[in-house]
This record gives sequence, C-alpha cells and structure tokens, in this order.
Amino acid sequence: MALILDKVTKRFGSFTAVDELSLEIPESQMFGFLGANGAGKTTTFRMILGLLEKSEGSITWNGESISYNKSHLIGYLPEERGLYPKQKVEDQLVYLGRLRGMNKGEALEQLDYWLDRFKVPEYKGKKVEELSKGNQQKIQFITAVLHKPKLLILDEPFSGLDPVNVEMLKEAVVDLKESGTSIVFSSHRMEHVEELCEHLCIMHHGKPVVHGGLRQIKRDFGKKNVMLRADFDLSFLKNVPGVTRFRKFSEGCELQIENEDISQKIFEAIQGKGFVRTFGLEEPSLNDIFIEKVGASYE
Repeated sequence: MALILDKVTKRFGSFTAVDELSLEIPESQMFGFLGANGAGKTTTFRMILGLLEKSEGSITWNGESISYNKSHLIGYLPEERGLYPKQKVEDQLVYLGRLRGMNKGEALEQLDYWLDRFKVPEYKGKKVEELSKGNQQKIQFITAVLHKPKLLILDEPFSGLDPVNVEMLKEAVVDLKESGTSIVFSSHRMEHVEELCEHLCIMHHGKPVVHGGLRQIKRDFGKKNVMLRADFDLSFLKNVPGVTRFRKFSEGCELQIENEDISQKIFEAIQGKGFVRTFGLEEPSLNDIFIEKVGASYE
C-alpha cells in the first residue's frame, strides 16, 4: 500500500505552495518531511488527505485515490490541535472513534490502553481545558491512532513536548510502524527524522531538494565530519586543504571535510602536538545536509 504523489502542485492564486512534487512513500515505513515554515509540508499533507484540492498531479494510495470512505484507515494529527476544550476526554474520543467505525466498547478499550501507556489514566473523565498543553497533545495523538489506522500522518508531532514525553511518543510511533502502520511525519527537528526515518524528503519553497533513503542521501553527500578533543589549540586545522568548515567548542573542534581521505591529513597534522583525547570520523548529520542544500541557517 505505497502512497504515491505524482507531480503534485498546489497554487493559491499566483503563489505556488507545492511545485510538481513526486514521491513514493513505502508501505509500513516511517517517512520524514523536513523543511522550514512555508516549505509546503502541511499543504502536502492536506492534499494527501483530500482536505485541499490539488491544482495538478495525482495522489494514490494502494493504487486508488483517497476519499472520505477511507477515513477509517487513516489517522491525522494536525499541527493546529483541534480538541473540544469543554468536553471530557472520554466523551470526545468515543465520539471520534465512532465516526471512524468503532463501537463504544472498542473505543473505550483503546482509550484505556493509550491512557495507561502514556501514564495518564486519570485524565479519562477530565475536560480537555483542564490539561496542560503537553497532555492535550497526548490526547490529540490518541485521537489519531485510536482506530488503528493503516496510514498515519503526523504534522509536527513532537513540538511543544518536554524530553520525557517526546521519548514516550517516539516509542509509540515506532511500535505502530512495527505493527504495520505506514507513518508520514513532518518535523523541524533533524535529529527526530534522523533517528526514526528510513526515507525522507527535504522541501524548500514547495520543491523537494533532497529525497530518498537516509543512508544513500548521506553517502551521496560525500562530506564527512571529524570530531577532535585535544589538550592543545586546534585552530591551525582550519587551514588544512579539504577542510570546508571549522567549528570550535570548549574541549576541541568539529571539522567538515570534503571526503574521507582528508581525515588522514588531519591525523598526520596533529601528530606530536600534544595529547589527543578523541579522534572520530563521522557521517554528515541531516543538519549539515539541510544547511548546504537549502542554503540558509536553520532554527
């Protein structure tokens, strides 16, 4: 049940929000969308869900278009949370579960499972407005997964959560993927995509600037990082040919180098200068790739 976008375009008047986007999102995998605000991620999600009409192109899931009759197979966590603040958690989730074809008993069983899993069983009878923002977000997540969807779309699922809750949600998402759910999520946080996704797309002004498997993207980038910690000044390394970036920190430095061979030159350059605590050759991070491809500093 691959999700296929073929030359999908969305225009709002003279503004093109998404520009001929073609992607294949594999079944039972986690696919990450990265991009600054305004890159076109949320617009793409809304077109996949049929909430926005595309201007051109086609979107198919398992060879068919997505329409309202597939809503029981799809879960969606929007970036703008949308719960009814005055309603109790239990009433709200049973109602939303029934809209997706569950009976009351099934909905309550799943609600109890997720509330226990997120360590908040006491919230069942509370009104949404009585909960903190982070806990409202947990409840919003439960609404997206209550009916065991086959396709789950998460728009910035971890924003605004403290580190403990981020880990809790990440574990839940990984478990869902391993049970066969296809998951597409967007994030500003490179490390979340790097940790969770096998495939990803970096969008910039509605176009994909990088797209494919994470391992292959890193391999194709070519550049590597060298991490050094030493008991002497390492500033002279910025002048070694093949060093494309030098970043100093309290106990050492991080270098970006053109290729693996340059690491040997660096190793030779520090011989006999003093005590070296760490010398590590690392793959480029997604952050490195994003900054180079999008060509802007990233918050």
